[in-house]
Amino acid sequence: MKNGSTCNSLMGLFGELKKMVFLSWARPSPKDQKSCIERSDTFNYDVKHRGASAKPFSFLKEDKGLSQDGFFLNHTRVLVGSGVDTYEKGKSALQAWRHFGLNWAFVHPKTPTQVGTKFCVCVKEFLPWVMLPLKVVYVDEKRISKRVTPSFSFGSGTLQGHLLAGEERFSIGLDENNQVWYEIMSFSKPASVLSFVGYPYVLLRQKYFAQQSANAVLKHLNASKS
Repeated sequence: MKNGSTCNSLMGLFGELKKMVFLSWARPSPKDQKSCIERSDTFNYDVKHRGASAKPFSFLKEDKGLSQDGFFLNHTRVLVGSGVDTYEKGKSALQAWRHFGLNWAFVHPKTPTQVGTKFCVCVKEFLPWVMLPLKVVYVDEKRISKRVTPSFSFGSGTLQGHLLAGEERFSIGLDENNQVWYEIMSFSKPASVLSFVGYPYVLLRQKYFAQQSANAVLKHLNASKS
């Protein structure tokens, strides 16, 4: 009787949590992700910060508006190779969501990296999976020329139902020394009681994801060489 009561309590708690965030006991199916996207509706952060993640990290560090509104910055930049061929393969990797090729986090690989596209980041946290809805805010690509080094980036903003509020940018670029860099930059703050209570843990997970994501890109680029 006691075990049954405990089970019912856990299921009741799970039901209440599902009203606040998008959860799934099993790996989210395309149908689950579609439902999350359809219910997520609008952005959950102020329009004045929309697209701000497109700016250089050095600029955002000096942006008092972000800090005054409670946002924290997260930044990772990793050397992943050299040469135009590596850059092109890296760009294709981002467009196919290879940077989310993890066993505990993924995005549907056929999700278009186009402005206005809604999608889910699915993350395994302890027992349930969490589905985090976002929308692509901008896409920026600089073509190679005599005066410009090529780069590709896109930024996504959080929607209603996401545990955080803010934006995240993924980019890959070739510098003047022919080196290819993969970069993740985000500004975020808690958007729910759950993330507010566990925000120190969330910050650690963001750093862990950045490391794992860079490894996934490197793994993809190395595999494409063989």
